[in-house]
Amino acid sequence: MSTLRVAVVYPDLLGTYGDTGNGIILTRRAMSRGIAAELLLCSSSEPLPEADLYCIGGGEDGPQVLAADRLRADGRLTEAVERGATVFAVCAGFQIIGGSFPDAAGRTHGGVGLLDVTTTKGSGPRCVGEVAVDPASSLGLGRLSGFENHSGVTSLGQASALGTVVAGRGNGAGVAVEGAYAGHVLGTYLHGPVLARNPDLADLLLRWATGRTELVALDDAAELGLRAERLASVGC
Repeated sequence: MSTLRVAVVYPDLLGTYGDTGNGIILTRRAMSRGIAAELLLCSSSEPLPEADLYCIGGGEDGPQVLAADRLRADGRLTEAVERGATVFAVCAGFQIIGGSFPDAAGRTHGGVGLLDVTTTKGSGPRCVGEVAVDPASSLGLGRLSGFENHSGVTSLGQASALGTVVAGRGNGAGVAVEGAYAGHVLGTYLHGPVLARNPDLADLLLRWATGRTELVALDDAAELGLRAERLASVGC
């Protein structure tokens, strides 16, 4: 791989919660290790470019529906995954890469279908606040910290849960799990931007995208301090 291409998908539609920061973090962590990397901010008005790692963020209901429609019509994200690209999706992005999700009125809209998950409109209180998650052991990650803000209820089909909820609501489906992943496609409700709080998750995505089994260690004292602070705020 000559240059790692990190694409932030439709920040003009899915940039409400600062999740574009995840793409910035991935690019800078790669470059700090001497890995050539390029950050692409991909407008919804243009065809999706070819990249190694795609980041999809959170957004409001109307833009979310529009983003899903354009990604399905474009087709390049699905083709990229079939070629081996990595996808990291947050909140509305998580719902978009699933099979279906609701709009503000509860009407069902089709997703891109990269993960076997479905989202319905919740009937209880909105899921808002700090979250702590113990990731699936197979991922080799430490406890994750993030902030959730959603009313969707996401149920898993064949996809695996990202982890078990220790604090917060997670997917909101009555089972204490958060997020989902299959292959090199991973979705979560965790904002933050979540990769600013969880550098080991960022590095997992970089290993997937570059094919490297090991990465040069970085000084993550500040990032780990932030994670510890936020976990402590929910008693973890």
